[in-house]
Amino acid sequence: MPTLDNDVTSATFETLFGPEFGHGKPFALDNLRAALDALGAPHQKLPPVIHVAGTNGKGSTIAFMRAIAEAAGLRVHAFTKPHLFRLAERFTLAGATASDASLIATAERIAAVAPELSQFDAQVAAAFLLFSETPADLALLETGMGGRDDSTNVIERPAVSVISPIGLDHQDALGATLAEIAAHKAGIVKRIATTIVARQEPDVLPILQQQAHAVEGDLRIQGQHWDAFERHGQLAVQTNRRFMLLQSPRLHGPHQFENAGLACVALWNWRDDIPDEAFSSGLDAVSWPGRLQPLTRGPFSAPIRALGGEVWVDGGHNAHAAEALARWLGAMWRKRDADTIVILGMRARKDGAAFLHALASAADHVIAVPLTNADHTPPGTLADMAAKAGAESETASSLEHALTRAARFPAPRVLICGSLALAADALALEGG
Repeated sequence: MPTLDNDVTSATFETLFGPEFGHGKPFALDNLRAALDALGAPHQKLPPVIHVAGTNGKGSTIAFMRAIAEAAGLRVHAFTKPHLFRLAERFTLAGATASDASLIATAERIAAVAPELSQFDAQVAAAFLLFSETPADLALLETGMGGRDDSTNVIERPAVSVISPIGLDHQDALGATLAEIAAHKAGIVKRIATTIVARQEPDVLPILQQQAHAVEGDLRIQGQHWDAFERHGQLAVQTNRRFMLLQSPRLHGPHQFENAGLACVALWNWRDDIPDEAFSSGLDAVSWPGRLQPLTRGPFSAPIRALGGEVWVDGGHNAHAAEALARWLGAMWRKRDADTIVILGMRARKDGAAFLHALASAADHVIAVPLTNADHTPPGTLADMAAKAGAESETASSLEHALTRAARFPAPRVLICGSLALAADALALEGG
């Protein structure tokens, strides 16, 4: 099973810079700016940047944009977070995952001039160095946390900014309320860039609009200036200037229609000469592992498939993601009535009660498991939370044990969720 223990790039960054957010204040960009200046200001030598913030859907939106742009024949860089198996997955250079050797050499260059950086600052600096030294037509940049004070926000002139749906997550760092979290995310709104905004909760939009007014920014808000929705199994995307009816996205879940629409509108605002065929081809070619991914061929899911059941994996870990999973489970139940078994593991810092409150109504049974190689909420605690949320629950000692327990139900629909670490373990066991 792949683990970080054999990830040489992760080990190198850890050795050179310490834990990911292990030095000083979590939000302090002066050190990063100084380091970038010492490295020749690579962040000022990038191809056009589309900068993406939000709580959920950032990675999927970037995956859609990348697939569409590449289908149009463009070379695309991307920096995303987190990863499933290897740190190198965060760095895409002109369509290919960066090599361990190039990342290690780049980390050593950064450490030579700025050993005081946090690891995430160093990762961002590495992305900028590699992006500036490899020709490409577009760079897609995902915030690590928040927006206003995020390391990626040293980019002052994005071509387009994008804000995906904002929900409660990382409250320990970003604030306890949607308004406080939105104030952080709003920091990527810039005067010189249009910001494409996904559908938001009522408390969020005034914060984004206040920031746009302060910097004379241009917001394009879903439901006001553009929209995207499912129409008879197809994706409809429209603005006041353009309409497109496309095939359904390859990624599963009703929420992916909106993520795909967000990607389309962002690319339209960047340049209007991307052919319609590229949008269709991109939606069909997109890949984003660990997000409502079906397990269909490997040994791990085989016992459930032998019963006529299904196994799905999703890394969603907050209440907003759980709401999307619940909607998807409801749609799947309407297609095939089956016992829905949720196998759940969560990191200790995540709000398990809120996650289960949002998901429990769509689950017939919850099996709580520990996470490997990560601080986690004890399975017994998760099982108690599930019971309080109204779901039958139990614990299991491992993913394998949980799947054995799920196999006692006839042709079950099994959803493994709550953490990307758990999703990675399931994919590794499956052989994917």
